[in-house]
Amino acid sequence: MAVVRVLVAVPRSELQSSWPLGQIDQGPVPSRVEALGFPPWLSSDFSYAPVPLGRAGRSGQDAAAFSVRASEDFAVRAYVDEELLDQLGSLFGPDRVFSDPNIEALPLCDADPAKGTTSDVEDRLQMDFLYTMGFDGTGSAVAIMDTGISETNLTTLVPGATIDSYVHWPGPSGNSAQPGQHPSGHGTMCAYGALIAAPEATLLDYPILNHPDPLGGSILGGTLSNALSAYSHLLGWWAVALGASRSLYRALVVSNSWGVYNPSWDFPPGHPGRYIDNPAHPFNQIVSVLSSHNADILFAAGNCGSFCPSQRCAGNVTSSICGANAHPDVICVGGVDIDDDWVGYSSEGPGIAGMDHDKPDIAAYTHFLGSEVYGPGIPDSGTSAACPVAAGCVAALRSRFDYVPPGRMAEALEQSAKHPAGNPGWTCDLGHGIIDPVAALSILETVT
Repeated sequence: MAVVRVLVAVPRSELQSSWPLGQIDQGPVPSRVEALGFPPWLSSDFSYAPVPLGRAGRSGQDAAAFSVRASEDFAVRAYVDEELLDQLGSLFGPDRVFSDPNIEALPLCDADPAKGTTSDVEDRLQMDFLYTMGFDGTGSAVAIMDTGISETNLTTLVPGATIDSYVHWPGPSGNSAQPGQHPSGHGTMCAYGALIAAPEATLLDYPILNHPDPLGGSILGGTLSNALSAYSHLLGWWAVALGASRSLYRALVVSNSWGVYNPSWDFPPGHPGRYIDNPAHPFNQIVSVLSSHNADILFAAGNCGSFCPSQRCAGNVTSSICGANAHPDVICVGGVDIDDDWVGYSSEGPGIAGMDHDKPDIAAYTHFLGSEVYGPGIPDSGTSAACPVAAGCVAALRSRFDYVPPGRMAEALEQSAKHPAGNPGWTCDLGHGIIDPVAALSILETVT
């Protein structure tokens, strides 16, 4: 039998005897399975610190409900034989058992050479004009949810790049490296991309893909439970103002170049705890709460485009924009090259049924010669590169328009996006079109 990883929503009263709640945000503490009342066939993962969920399954909750002190339920990670999933639902209730699929970065190992350079991307985005007008990311924090950033490598590429050393997610087991102290790779590429349009923004290093699961997975992968833990930390810092450095920033932009490549990674269709098409999954709910507290959240569309999908897609080229990548409160980003041509690996919409239909929202530039973290001449590619480029544009606009709600920012980007074919409205490859921050600026200036 295959063993699957799950998240169980455990009531506060049952958890308190196992994990002293005052220690939850300090990392895992020793405990016994019996203390949670788990049956012997359900193996609890006590290396994973419980994550406050507010009240599991309830929508419209405020950030305060997700604090350790106020939360009614906590997510605990566990392992169970796949054939016993139904029994697990019967034991805890069908609305308290959720999937915890593998998640992976969205790079692309493509033989096609780079098309253009960072300078070309800057020209397409008209960054000289934006810099002159003071739109450079000052006052914005950009959270890079990825494999972690190498500050040594990044500051060689972008002198003056800044990583906040205070805002630090300790990892699911409390042993994550310090911010900026990770190997150079995918996360560094994403950080570089965000700084193209927002060189004065400060980066927050959240290495969610740097903690592989014991069951195995990609070296550029992690688990959705890691992302849930990291978002809980970010929400607490930003919305509940637990961190002393919160006052340094006027805006928070969250860049996510990761996703679920294939539905087979998730629970089967129809399971109430499924992630990819379920707004009630705890991760999709915490995304909603963070967005409601004025954080701009961007997700890469994915690399399952019909022309040349990644092998990881395993043939899945329809409804491949799924989970939080298809969330109505996020900006989903597809990819184009510097000639404004859609790159054939960029996932096409619509979003998976059950989430938002009109995904991707916009497209941004990718497949250019930029960070070269993978070697000389190797492009920054995939929607992995496009997403942080767009996130940097949002951070740049937030230098002045910090008062604009995230939904209105997304509308401005969509309304101002350019479509090479001149098609009005939304299309499955480019969404509403290619990001144009200068045109978006003009729309935002009318917002009061």
